[in-house]
Parts: sequence; C-alpha cells; structure tokens
Amino acid sequence: MNGPAPTALLTHPDGELLRDGRPHRILAGSMHYFRVHPRQWADRLARLAAMGLNTVDTYIAWNFHERRPGEYRFDGWRDVERFAALAADTGLDVVLRPGPYICAEWDNGGLPAWLTDRPGMRLRSSHPPYLDEVARWFDVLVPRIAELQAARGGPVVAVQVENEYGSYGDDHAYVRWVHDALTARGITELCYTADGPTELMLDGGTLPGVLAAATFGSRAAEAARLLRSRRDGEPFVCAEFWNGWFDHWGEKHHTRSPESAVATLSEILAEGGSVSLYPAHGGTNFGLWAGANHADGTIQPTVTSYDSDAPIAEHGALTEKFHRMRDLLHSVTGRPPRPLPEPPSLLPARTLPVTARAGLLPGLEAASEPVHASDPLGFGELGLSAGLVLYRAHPVLPHGRVVLGVRGLHDRAQVFVDGAPAGIIDRETGTLDLHGTGRPVRLELLVENQGRINYGPLLGQGKGILGAVQIDRRRVHGWTMRPLPLDEWTPERLERAAAASPPAAANTPTPPGTAGGAGFATASFTADGASDTFLALPGFHKGFVWINGFLLGRYWNAGPQTTLYLPAPLTTAGANTLTVLELERAGDHLELRERPELGPPQEYVETFD
Repeated sequence: MNGPAPTALLTHPDGELLRDGRPHRILAGSMHYFRVHPRQWADRLARLAAMGLNTVDTYIAWNFHERRPGEYRFDGWRDVERFAALAADTGLDVVLRPGPYICAEWDNGGLPAWLTDRPGMRLRSSHPPYLDEVARWFDVLVPRIAELQAARGGPVVAVQVENEYGSYGDDHAYVRWVHDALTARGITELCYTADGPTELMLDGGTLPGVLAAATFGSRAAEAARLLRSRRDGEPFVCAEFWNGWFDHWGEKHHTRSPESAVATLSEILAEGGSVSLYPAHGGTNFGLWAGANHADGTIQPTVTSYDSDAPIAEHGALTEKFHRMRDLLHSVTGRPPRPLPEPPSLLPARTLPVTARAGLLPGLEAASEPVHASDPLGFGELGLSAGLVLYRAHPVLPHGRVVLGVRGLHDRAQVFVDGAPAGIIDRETGTLDLHGTGRPVRLELLVENQGRINYGPLLGQGKGILGAVQIDRRRVHGWTMRPLPLDEWTPERLERAAAASPPAAANTPTPPGTAGGAGFATASFTADGASDTFLALPGFHKGFVWINGFLLGRYWNAGPQTTLYLPAPLTTAGANTLTVLELERAGDHLELRERPELGPPQEYVETFD
C-alpha cells in the first residue's frame, strides 16, 4: 500500500506563508548554475547567504543538458544535484525553475535548437509532438530533482510551473499539463506560476489552485493589490524582483541605482511579501549561450556578460547595492549578519602582443566539412544550433551594378567576392550592391547566428539563410555550406583552424564597415591559477575568443561591453593561451585589466504600463 503523500515544507493554509508550520518569508536570490563556473558555485552561494538571503533560485536550461536528442548530461558544469547540495551546505533553501521554457536571456529560452528547428513544431502549447518531447525530457529530469526535495531530505522547497507563460499565450490546458507532468513524476513541494503583474499576463499564465507569483521591477504595492484582488488567501510572492537589467550589443550598459532598487525592495517587504532578487548574482553567458530579443523587426543580441548590475558583480565583488540590501534584509529578519567573504583575487594588468595566424576563410574552411545542396540550408537543416555557416556558390554577375539579396537572413552575413570582402548584410537590410563583369565569381556569405530569440512571439525562429539568395531577380543555386559549431570545437580543431595558412595581416587598414585583417590570432600569459582577470581587445572589431580551448564568448566593438570576464578556474598555473577569431578587423595586442568595463551606464527600471 502507498503511504500518505508527503507534506510540502512551504504551505499557505490561511494566506500566510509557512515553513514547516512556522511563519516564513522567502528571501531568495537568483543565481544560475549554468552562468557560473562550477568551481565558483560555493563561493557565490556563500556571498548570497552573507547578503542575508535564505534561498537560492535557479532555472534549469533544457538545451544545456540535451544538446542532441537523447544525449543527456548531468556531470561537471551540468551537475544540478551538486549545485543543490552546495546550497544546502551553505544553509540555503533551493527553488527550481525547470521550464521547459525559461527565457532568462538564454539562447532559445532554454529550448533545444533541434526541437524548435523541427518543421511544424508548435512551442509552449498543447501540440502533441511538443508535449511528447517535454514528457521525454521530464522523464529524465524530474525524478532527479524530486530526490532533492525537502520531503526527501534535500533543500528544494518549491518548483515553478513553466515561466511567465501569460506573456506568451493562453493555452491553460498546456500550463495544467506542465503542472501535472511535474507532480506525476514526484514533485510534492510547493508549485507556483510566475507572471507579470497585469490582467493580461495573469489571465494567461495562472492556474486555479496553484500559487500565483509575480515578476516585476517596480510598483510593488500595485502588484500586491492586483494579486490579492485575484487570489484572496494567497501570500504575496515576487518571483523576480528586477533590481538590475541585462544589456544588448549596441546599447548602453543598464544600471539601477542602489537607492532605487532598495526602495522597491523595501516596498515588497512592507507588503509582507516574499521575494527573489533577479539576479542576486548574474554571472556570464559563456560560449554562445547568450540569447536575443527583438523589437520593431530588429534583433537585439544579448552581450556576453550577464552582470545585470546585480548586488554581487559578475566576478563576485560585493557592490554598494549588496551592502544596502544586506542592511535592509537584516533589519527585517533581525538575524545576525554572516561574515563577509574576501574580495576576489585579480591578476595584475598587462599587455599581450598577438601573433597573427590563419586568415579568416582558409581557417574556417580547414576546420569544417562541406555540405552540398541546390539551395542554401538553414542551421536546423545542417544540424547546427549556434555558431557560423560559410555558404559558397559560383553565380555569374552581369556587367555593372547588380543587387545581391538574401531573403530570410538570420542574422548577419559577411559577403566575399573571389575572397575579397564586399560588405555586410543583416536581417534588416537584406541587400548589397555588387559590381559584375559578366563572369562567374566565387560568392561567399559567412552567416553568424547572433543568439536565438529567448522571449516573445518569435521564440524558436530559425537561423542561417532561410530563404533564397538572389542576383537581382535571379535565384542562386548550387551551394556548398560549411557548418562551424564554434562552441563545440575541440582544442585540436581550434588549433587546426588557426594553423591553416600563413598569418593574416594583424592590423590591415580597411574602410569602415568592411572586413579585412580578419582571421585567427593567439596570445599567451602566465597566471597563478587562482586569480580572475578581465580581457580587453583594443583594435579588434567583432568575433570570438577562447582561453585554453574553452570558448569564453563573443566580443564586439559596438559595445557596451569592453572587457570579458575571465574566471580563475579557466586558467592554469603557468602558461595560458588565448585564441581570437576576428571576423573583420584585428588589433595588434590584447590587454588583461583589473576591473570590468561594461560600458557607459544608463539608469533603467522596468515598468509595466
């Protein structure tokens, strides 16, 4: 016979949140295990606890664990159980947010590219093929996190159902299905939904009988009133308090003053609310995991840093916002403060000369295998989730001015004619003037996926060339494509690319907006293996950088981000090698700096109108 169902540790029988029967307030901080090196998890969790928080919350990114169908990983950086155990050792409860969709400014909102690239797929709905894949993923994931629940001696006290679904749709049967899929697989702790504090969003995302929480950055009292008017008898819970904000390439660095953030936090606490600081520690979009947003037909790629002006900075430094919030939290709880962790150790600043290696196109060609087709294929058809594709065809260009047009370009293409840079096309422009002489040319388009959209109606949109390439009105056929999954390259493949041809010119003067002096370069430095640093690439334009074969992330002189955080665990004691893939114009040196440079600040507070 089955015994009685376990009792959730967090309950709210009479509208008051209780923990094991005693009045309780969730004071949580968001920190994503996939944005922090695993050797730094314990340090960052200790900093959350020192702030006066009693809980850590994290999303679980499906695409981080299942890069290819049926290939699951929960080791190393993906060891969610170890992350939860470290939180418990620190004295923190854990809130898990398994999606399947998470947004989080994470590539594709956490959904695997192989799923969203499938023709006819209908995401975040009751579409049976979608539910079948979520069920298969949950069959693997949920029993693991069920074992981490408080009822089984673990630290997990709550689990979120989907994520801000009311911002996307109103398929209530789907949201109920996700809830039931979690509970059927062993989730017995408190379940909740999280949505923006508007009628529209709460109508679409909440479920009867499931705690409704809100996500917002301001107007806490208004949010509390709205939730209480709809959910009499439920505690007020802010599932995300946006005390900072993320950045897009080409914009300013979003900040929020400590005074503004503390004022709204005080308002939440004055309403008797529970809260999760989003983020308490942001971390980094290592590799190619940064997502993108879109507005007015324009893609907005997210930068490599996810510092987000959080109380605990990207490299673990404790900011003024941290100290102000810590004072407030301790004044509310009355608990004695924990000792503050030591500041992070930093390498001394230095300048690193670079050695030019292979040119751009020869290097990429050496590290890839060709695929042939009559028409250009998108990333999904090539089995590629992120990175670059080099497209090549040999059309005849008529005499004089002709227009190269690319329909369905996602996201950005560098155009080369007979190996020479001809210009750049993006998804907004779509065309480029060329000059023909009546003969065939080698036409190459190097297409960059700048991050899959993570929020809104274009979630799941494909990448690459999704339509036709035309010379005036004539379509171009006969394509060779070279998929370049940069984030999956081994150190050996990276070296094969860098060593492919004689060195490219390191600093070739080129007109603005064109490519030149592009390709691979390397630099080296020594480290103690225990200190962080910040990498700057003065004179470089746009590209990718690896440390000892690990893809650190993207850089772009469009800003606002100038330096990339290089955490100590990615270096070794002794010699270290940086490898740069510059797409357009290379500089002649790199710099290690002693402080982050995330760009000119712009005060930003998200407000629902």
